[in-house]
Amino acid sequence: MQLGFVGLGKMGSNMVHRLRRDGNHGVVAFDMSEDARHAVEAFGATAAASLEELVDHLPPRRAIWIMVPAGEPTESTIRSLLPLLSPGDIIIDGGNSKFTDSLHHAELCREHKVSFIDAGTSGGIWGLEVGYCLMVGGDEEAVAYTTPIFTTLAPPDGFLHVGPVGSGHYVKMIHNGIEYGLLEAYAEGFSLLRNSKKFENLDLEAIAHLWNQGSVIRSWLLELAERALENDPQLASIEGWVNDSGEGRWTVFEAIDTSVPVPVLALSLMARFSSRGEDEFGNRMIAALRNEFGGHAMKAQNGKEGA
Repeated sequence: MQLGFVGLGKMGSNMVHRLRRDGNHGVVAFDMSEDARHAVEAFGATAAASLEELVDHLPPRRAIWIMVPAGEPTESTIRSLLPLLSPGDIIIDGGNSKFTDSLHHAELCREHKVSFIDAGTSGGIWGLEVGYCLMVGGDEEAVAYTTPIFTTLAPPDGFLHVGPVGSGHYVKMIHNGIEYGLLEAYAEGFSLLRNSKKFENLDLEAIAHLWNQGSVIRSWLLELAERALENDPQLASIEGWVNDSGEGRWTVFEAIDTSVPVPVLALSLMARFSSRGEDEFGNRMIAALRNEFGGHAMKAQNGKEGA
């Protein structure tokens, strides 16, 4: 099917590439960056110089995927698109929007008789190769219409219509909250290994590899830890400064609102705050893992932000 795509950053460009590689989808893509637009032309996508041009290139019934930062960038993109669209068209927000924002955006779309789908997207920079896990919320008919897009982007069994509008980003929010806890657990464990006074100079890369061979704590994150330690055994080039993208906070706020105890998730968020004044090995591990799975920026030891 034909799809409009807005936002060609690290994930967006790879998603366009995956859609075009399948051979069953045409993509008209827009980004504020001319270089980003030209880059996806190499995948066979049609580059549009404006939202107006993007909409004009799409035949009815239009479906447009937005992959821009949460908050104002998403809000302004939706508000700019709506006057250009026709009743029955579909907007899909695949970014990390807060679920309450998605409920608001669905109301804006409803006023224009446009359907809104919130697609929580996980997979980071590895999604092109292995596919994206998609947690989709929205009206059943609109989701059914766009299912060919979701099944191409996702690996087998990697797409689920989880519920009504807002539920996709809600599930993704909890997913990221859990991620915080997993990262913190690995960080603390490897920090203990590295700082042991009884057994000095333990080979952390070898241990990570060992644990991935059938142990209870084997995981993709542990594979990425092994990869990061292979490239930099002491993670010496990374500053232990760990950012948070917002979803961990939203998860803890939701836990407070619903009176559900989440001590591990809450403390993992607090640990990220503490990292901003300390340069500890465990924090460097989290920074390295976030870069491995999502391409999130790291701070080099010289204080400058690195890739």
